[in-house]
Amino acid sequence: MNNIEHVATDPLDGISQTLDRAAAAGIAHLTHGLSPVTMMLAATDWMLHLASAPGKQLQLGAKALRKCWRLSDYIGRSLSNPDATPAIEPLPQDRRFIDPAWKEPPFNLIVQAFLLNQQWWHAATTGIGGVSRHHEEIVEFAARQILDVFAPANFLATNPVLQRKIVETGGRCVVDGFHNLMEDMQRLARGEPPVGAEAFPVGEKVATARGKVVYRNALIELIQYEPTTETVRPEPVLIVPAWIMKYYILDLSPENSLVRWLTDQGFTVFMISWHNPGKQDRGLDLEDYRQLGPMAALDVIDTIVGGQKVHAAGYCLGGTLLSIAAAAMARDGDERLASVTLLAAQTEFSEPGELGLFIDEAQLNVLDNMMWGRGYLDGAQMGGAFQILRSNDLVWSRVLGTYLMGEREPMSDLMAWNTDATRMPYRMHSEYLNRLFLNDDLAEGKYKVDDRTITLSAIDTPMFVVGTERDHVAPWRSVHKIHLLTSAEITFVLTSGGHNAGIVSEPGHKGRSYRVMTREACGPSYDPEAWLERAEGKAGSWWTEWGAWLTARSGALSAPPAMGAPDKGFTPLGDAPGRYVLEK
Repeated sequence: MNNIEHVATDPLDGISQTLDRAAAAGIAHLTHGLSPVTMMLAATDWMLHLASAPGKQLQLGAKALRKCWRLSDYIGRSLSNPDATPAIEPLPQDRRFIDPAWKEPPFNLIVQAFLLNQQWWHAATTGIGGVSRHHEEIVEFAARQILDVFAPANFLATNPVLQRKIVETGGRCVVDGFHNLMEDMQRLARGEPPVGAEAFPVGEKVATARGKVVYRNALIELIQYEPTTETVRPEPVLIVPAWIMKYYILDLSPENSLVRWLTDQGFTVFMISWHNPGKQDRGLDLEDYRQLGPMAALDVIDTIVGGQKVHAAGYCLGGTLLSIAAAAMARDGDERLASVTLLAAQTEFSEPGELGLFIDEAQLNVLDNMMWGRGYLDGAQMGGAFQILRSNDLVWSRVLGTYLMGEREPMSDLMAWNTDATRMPYRMHSEYLNRLFLNDDLAEGKYKVDDRTITLSAIDTPMFVVGTERDHVAPWRSVHKIHLLTSAEITFVLTSGGHNAGIVSEPGHKGRSYRVMTREACGPSYDPEAWLERAEGKAGSWWTEWGAWLTARSGALSAPPAMGAPDKGFTPLGDAPGRYVLEK
């Protein structure tokens, strides 16, 4: 008997793996996808190192005494002067206490005590020697979430604005709030969209740009939009949206549709609309998304426009996929891209912002097994993670306004789109989290396409890269790291707003502004803070900057191409927005 015969598969391997996965999936459902092991390890790391740091303990004790003194001093000064300078001011982004009623006693004292306590807990959870950075971030985040739960704005006894509302309405607001709560719970139980979303039907109020579905495969529909000008630029624009949500964030209402704006500027626009995967699609991977997505779309566009180069633009996760596709094309000598535009899209994941709190081996094991059981990651699960990251704005403000004050915020097109969630197939999302977020393979030159390594440094087409100031999904400093990964011509824009609203920033939108600078003007330093200091600030929409940039890299105006190419097998299959965007 040779040595190979001794290496036999253990008959219990399959059973044990299934049991382990089932157990982990059960835990994941109980914890809503959070790893209890990660949380316990983080808390233990923090507590043990704090317990063995007498200097830090002494410092925290001194800080507590100083904060008590500052609060006592403010109490004394406010008794004789209601306009006394507070001991502490809320952070600029904290709008919970902006109403003048919070400056009246005793609520001013409650707010000051809360803010000083919040500041102390930040000091208590950070700066402890020996605690891993990841664990420190988790503990600090968890402490912040707990404090937000007990903020004085969330309770009737400590919220003067709510008390005033109850008096003004004779208690009616409480009744209305309870009605809102019951209505939302019933809709959630029935799987219905939130109140007001029905006012924005897809294809009627949103996603209304005129066009045709000119191609469909198992994963995408390719939409070609009708021209709105007599002549167009010969190079078309292909938009690769994220598949975590529906594509029509880029074709919302007519007045804020990026698609309509581009066609009005004389561009032929193509849009990928992703299939909403189910259990049967659990085996789809990132390579399927690349081949059946942007690569298939480029093949069709090449046929329709007669070999013209393409301006490709990718948003969020679609931008990450586009960068992978562009790197593989550069490696293989495929020169069909005229330019690459990345909108709030990361290519380097070492500093992914607070989303990194949910990324480590234990956390991904829980998510992986939860997806293994379902075959996909539910859109509500991903949406819940994003809400936790902005709990003040997306959770507690809603609880206060909708369920305590009885004031339901009017639904907008962007809010309605945000409720139209999609799913993520098991294999693709597992690869995305492990290969990109956890291991950073793309930035480190370890990502393989067709079993061969690709590198972003191979991309030599001009790049237009957009980050947004308040992005909690793709922090702009992380997006900015594209400068370190390629020597291509880069124009970087930092626009006001967040991950979604910063991109949907049509000309004429009140209060919009942006900063812009090219790599050439930036010089040898790629530090984001140096960039921020030197970049030129401009009022208005970044769309106009992008339109001028695209125009400068496009040919002379000519007659628009036909809709599809019936003589070459691409007969239009139906009107935009197509079938896939309507899948639930």
